[in-house]
Amino acid sequence: MVYIPPPHLASASRPSYAEAYNDILVSHRRSPQTSASSVILLVAPDVDALCAAKMLADMLQQDDVMHRIIPVSGIAELERMRDELMSYAELHTLMLINMGAILDLPSVEWFGEFSTKLSVHVVDSTRPQNLSSLFGGGENGDRIIVWDDGRAENMQEERKAWEALAYEPEPDSDEDASDDDSEEDKEGEQESDEELGSSPSGKRRMLDNGGREGKRRKLNDEVSRMSRDQRDAYSMRLEQHYVSGTSYGQSASATIYILATVLERVDNDLLWLAILGLTFQYTTSRVSRTDYDKFHSVYYDEVFRLNPRPDANLNPDNISASSPDDLSVRATEELRFMLFRHWTLYDAMYHSSYVAGKLGIWKDRGRKRLTGLLAKMGFSIPQTQQPYTHMDLDLKHQLRSKLDAIAPEYGLVELAYPSFARCYGYRAPPLSAADAVEAAGALLDVAGGVRMELEVEGSRHGGEWFGGGKMWGGGRSEEDRERKNMMRGVNAVDAKRPAEAEDNDEGKEGPEKNEVQWWVKNFWAAYDALSDITLLREALSLSMSLHRAIIRQGSSIIDKQDIRTMRSHRVVVLTQGPDLALFAHPGVLSRLAMWLVEALRDRLPGTAIAKPGRGGRGKKSLPFVVACLDEQAGTYIVVGVMGALDFGDVRKNEFGLAFLDAKERCNARTRHGSFDTSVLEINQEDLKLFLETLCEVGEGY
Repeated sequence: MVYIPPPHLASASRPSYAEAYNDILVSHRRSPQTSASSVILLVAPDVDALCAAKMLADMLQQDDVMHRIIPVSGIAELERMRDELMSYAELHTLMLINMGAILDLPSVEWFGEFSTKLSVHVVDSTRPQNLSSLFGGGENGDRIIVWDDGRAENMQEERKAWEALAYEPEPDSDEDASDDDSEEDKEGEQESDEELGSSPSGKRRMLDNGGREGKRRKLNDEVSRMSRDQRDAYSMRLEQHYVSGTSYGQSASATIYILATVLERVDNDLLWLAILGLTFQYTTSRVSRTDYDKFHSVYYDEVFRLNPRPDANLNPDNISASSPDDLSVRATEELRFMLFRHWTLYDAMYHSSYVAGKLGIWKDRGRKRLTGLLAKMGFSIPQTQQPYTHMDLDLKHQLRSKLDAIAPEYGLVELAYPSFARCYGYRAPPLSAADAVEAAGALLDVAGGVRMELEVEGSRHGGEWFGGGKMWGGGRSEEDRERKNMMRGVNAVDAKRPAEAEDNDEGKEGPEKNEVQWWVKNFWAAYDALSDITLLREALSLSMSLHRAIIRQGSSIIDKQDIRTMRSHRVVVLTQGPDLALFAHPGVLSRLAMWLVEALRDRLPGTAIAKPGRGGRGKKSLPFVVACLDEQAGTYIVVGVMGALDFGDVRKNEFGLAFLDAKERCNARTRHGSFDTSVLEINQEDLKLFLETLCEVGEGY
């Protein structure tokens, strides 16, 4: 068995997280060659993976284990790293954080040819998981260790089907001919992929139907062969597993927090990072409200266990540090207003996707309704258009009660959800988990790679001389980051990589100079900000500018009726505008797509899309496809989002396989640049045909 269950399902014969972590320590201490390259963490560029990596790095540092953290942007970068790791003789532990779950890791295409001393640990919240990595045995299979959240225990039918197809003989007696045909088909697929210019990360690598050569057991002649009907049933079972769509399970940071709990190393720092990972999943619609509440109740108990409240009657809406060294975590209620503690109340409500959908703020009538709501609550215009920290105290104290009494008249019935905040002594005001996630996410997306203008506080309506803003220039310098990494012994080599690459690219001009570097810088800026409240608060202004651009573009799309209906899909194509370069970033374009879903959830009818190659239709949803032109690269970035019709619910994203199927049908030249299979880069000339083919697939043609 190559997956390890959570501690509550473990037994003497079934190790869990703690045993896997102890094996890493033992391997490191017994290794004759010990260096920072002995233990390597490959980390995906999202907030949950960032928090999990920081938690794991702190624990490894406590155990005096030298290690490296290497950010990996997508499948292509992971393939490059795989080839580079082949030359690391001292490597014995590789951890994949929020990546690799869908890949056939035991195969020779990934880690099958590595030294037998290498162990690959997979901590990934993405579902579905590859069954070869989950259930495969043998020398290559046992080296892949998947840190499961308990769902594998309920996949016995999938396991039975996979083992039958992988190990039992073919129903046809002429096995040799069948094997030859499969080899020819495999070679044909490889040639086809090369002709289309597709990346090696296509369907052939990502999905495993259980038919890899060399895995079939040696069976004697007395073993009965399964019938063709049985084989077809097993194949259908595996197909259902892989084509069900992308979803998310237990966050990677929650997995590491459970490990810390078992090892009795839990503190407020680890708890806060785990809370940020969960909040990121909820605010990006990766998990439903039901799943969020389940994990929130666990963290709620942990908060009160580690942080006894000084005053039992303390108002959770008015959190403040009780001493200069107060770094406690507190439970609170979070309003669905964007960064309202750091913005004006009007702007926070105006830039909220929930408020936008209920009031229709992209129209003048919707903005008047927002102003009317605030007036009915007794909040004057000057009060709502100054920073929240400068508002009258009595108004801030009455905000929650006023909203509860009046907001339902405007359809705003789910304005709050349970969350957490953290105190930072007297250095800075408390910061909520949602605000921290927004700041870290903004650093990951737009700290570099695009020019962002920030609004200076107090400069609004300042006229020609005193108005305007400044360009974003926040973040620690490379020298400071290198010095900090050297002190903590974590990844000093990789922290220097962006600066060294810049020196090597001094003679280059145009997009080639920063093509690979911006996301690496963004990763380390966000990584450092998680432990530096000054950097995190500076990034709040960057997040505000990002949300201004999103609502500016989203309002323009709706107001100009740029949303086309192509069969069952809603399609938006951005080809011009002042923020075109900004939305050419996949993370920002995904934010825009989610904003459109949230804003139009109550205004558009849901549609049911048939899955490629299968009859019937799934649940009704809001399938949005948003494409943005990247003028420098001559390509389009395409994002697919499956929005649920009910607020707080989520739908599995089925665009990953739909994109692959449409690409094969129309021979479009595409590339998957990230681990999110619903994000695609396609040649500019192929977009129209690709979208037409995609929508036909959605209709089951």
